[in-house]
Amino acid sequence: MSQTAYRTHHANDVTEELIGSTVTLSGWVDRRRDHGGVAFVDLRDASGLVQVVINDEEMARPLRSEFVIEVTGLVRQRPEGNENTHLATGTVEVVAEKIDILAKSAALPFQVSTSLENESETQLPSDDVRLKYRYLDLRRPQMHKNLLMRSAMSKAARKALDEMGFTEVETPTFIKSTPEGARDFLVPSRLNPGSWYALPQSPQLLKQLLMVSGIERYYQLARCYRDEDFRADRQPEFTQLDMEMAFVGQEDVIAMAERVLKDVWASAGYEIQIPFQRITYKDAMDKYGSDKPDLRFGNEIVELTEYFKDTPFRVFQADYVGAVVYSGAADLPRRQFDGWQDWARQRGAKGLAYVQFGTDGELKGPVAKNLSDAEREGLKAATGAQDGDAVFFAAGAREASQTLLGAARVEIAKREGILKKDEFAFTWVVDFPLFKTLEADDDDVAVGHSKWTSVHHPFTMPSAEWLDSFDKDPGHAMSDSYDIVCNGNEIGGGSVRIHRDDIQDRVLDVLGIGEEEAKDKFGFLLDAFKFGAPPHAGIAFGWDRCASILAGEDSIRDVIAFPKAGGGTDPLTGAPAPISDEQRAETGVDYDPDEDDE
Repeated sequence: MSQTAYRTHHANDVTEELIGSTVTLSGWVDRRRDHGGVAFVDLRDASGLVQVVINDEEMARPLRSEFVIEVTGLVRQRPEGNENTHLATGTVEVVAEKIDILAKSAALPFQVSTSLENESETQLPSDDVRLKYRYLDLRRPQMHKNLLMRSAMSKAARKALDEMGFTEVETPTFIKSTPEGARDFLVPSRLNPGSWYALPQSPQLLKQLLMVSGIERYYQLARCYRDEDFRADRQPEFTQLDMEMAFVGQEDVIAMAERVLKDVWASAGYEIQIPFQRITYKDAMDKYGSDKPDLRFGNEIVELTEYFKDTPFRVFQADYVGAVVYSGAADLPRRQFDGWQDWARQRGAKGLAYVQFGTDGELKGPVAKNLSDAEREGLKAATGAQDGDAVFFAAGAREASQTLLGAARVEIAKREGILKKDEFAFTWVVDFPLFKTLEADDDDVAVGHSKWTSVHHPFTMPSAEWLDSFDKDPGHAMSDSYDIVCNGNEIGGGSVRIHRDDIQDRVLDVLGIGEEEAKDKFGFLLDAFKFGAPPHAGIAFGWDRCASILAGEDSIRDVIAFPKAGGGTDPLTGAPAPISDEQRAETGVDYDPDEDDE
């Protein structure tokens, strides 16, 4: 629909087929150039750019960058040698006959032109400035491209799910607080003083109710809310592509999810091969130090616990010792290895032990002198290193040491420049533990009151071999759950759900959630299960994260139209903001039930 009250065509519609025709275009002045009595304006709209030639100096004089204008003129071939091969409209131009200024623009806080070549002009301002003027930031071609790509992703997902018989269903935003592993955002109820709504961390319980309702295949692009500490890849409000299926098992969900991802990646111009590889949670931690391993490169972690079992080096007399190779790094200056110590300390470690294998095979580094002769002699073969390589070590608790080495593995790859944003390595991580204990630095919130909390959520089915014994040995019990990982990012997760109330009761008991608390928090789900709940399973994709990977962006903020800044603040609107005394009184946020009793 190009023709409207203000235009006959969009900018990119102006091609050689329109030469000799009169067109009316509307958009922004992207750039203006004056050439001795003749002015050139690049007119920008949502479709792209077209060059406008203005022979009337009086017509051109008032035009400034980002003015909104309406141009009527004749389309002609550009003079030979003046073509712009970078533009879809680069072989033609519009000779202006009439220009109306529809809106003026003040001086911009930063430049948004698509044509600027001066590095100082194209350098982006701080994130706070970009977010304060987000409506300007979104005019930049990269941001505009990101939003168009995200729209195409959603269309592709909807099409794939529709072809597989799914029904799109919206679930409420105001719900009751239920334990899902993070803090809730709470909203006071004016009509029910002292009572609160919670914003959903996910539609988990509601989509399970839809399975009980007989909606056998459900999906929605769901808005979710979690009150978590801020990170670059985390927003307090985010979007999930949420999917649930009845009468299915893990393999059915995985096959469905792969089909959706294949089509979504195709919408951005990438062909990916399915089925994806799989790795167990244990192997992911042992080999890559992460439950979301980046498999675009190798360089697996090597366990050396047995190798150093009789070591004289006190640091390596630990429950776990592992290593990762840094190829060709033996000759790095000492200050770079000192920098790695700071890097490790920022991650809560005491440091990062290392050795260097010189090009002549000589073993060097602070650790070398503390090893036995036999350990020094066999270390190159044990680690898989070559002459000229460095090797980093971590020793201590298994999981913490593996996590440090996993982070070092990825950091090494970044410094080697081998991570390509247009290459995608997918893997399923399967065979997760059912329960875990919360560590001091864990962002998750316990869902119950025992030493155990859920790795995924309290409605995850134990694996078949643990159905009879998961509550007798929670520390080793496994779940019927799965995560999908791309390039070191968890882009989705799901599980087979508990549909039997006897199993659900036992899981809640392990978590320390008693009958009364369970009834209070999610009794509506437990009640529904009494009326015939089908076996069901599902998955949710982190839509913002999928979009950022496809766009090649480092932050999910660059694929969200109006994201929050650090700490969950919004520089654009000023949220969160204080409320007036009148608003506070009206919401009932200070309601005291004891006053009613009096």
